[in-house]
Amino acid sequence: MSLVPTSSQTVGPFFSIALGRLCNENIAAGTAAGECMAIAGRVLDGDGMPVPDAVLEIWQADARGIYPRNGEKEDSSTAKGLCGFGRVATNEHGEFRFVSVKPGSGSDTEGREHAPHLLVSIFMRGLLTRLMTRIYFPDEPRNANDLVLGLVPEERRDTLIAKVADRAAGSFQWNVILQGTDETVFFEW
Repeated sequence: MSLVPTSSQTVGPFFSIALGRLCNENIAAGTAAGECMAIAGRVLDGDGMPVPDAVLEIWQADARGIYPRNGEKEDSSTAKGLCGFGRVATNEHGEFRFVSVKPGSGSDTEGREHAPHLLVSIFMRGLLTRLMTRIYFPDEPRNANDLVLGLVPEERRDTLIAKVADRAAGSFQWNVILQGTDETVFFEW
């Protein structure tokens, strides 16, 4: 008897066909309030090879730490040009880039403050469920008290914190490493 994967057990590699037209690297319109930023990086497998067909979904709060609500118009008082969601695909070199505004710190349902961060889901061939992680910002004093970042062993936290690429331009660099000693921290939610 031979065990052959069925279509329900495999994923991709069809992201560029199925999701390409849904990708948008601009999460915030030019009217969004806050500090403009760009984040670029690569998705790399356990051997350090680029993953050319991954898709990253980014969810974020606005500069005040408020997430736009479902169905809210982008020009509303809360959203102000920020849709709060973006999707970017990697290119043949595993590279991605998106632009937005730096999110503010927000509070959870129990009133605990969280450091400014982006929520990131990663989809790609070979994964049956998405990978979920966060991007934090360097030199952010609130990182020290962030509830989620505090759960991560100190020696692994740097996989979640973007590096400054060009401070004047507001650009950051952050890579996703899928396996190995420098593996990005992923969360189960």
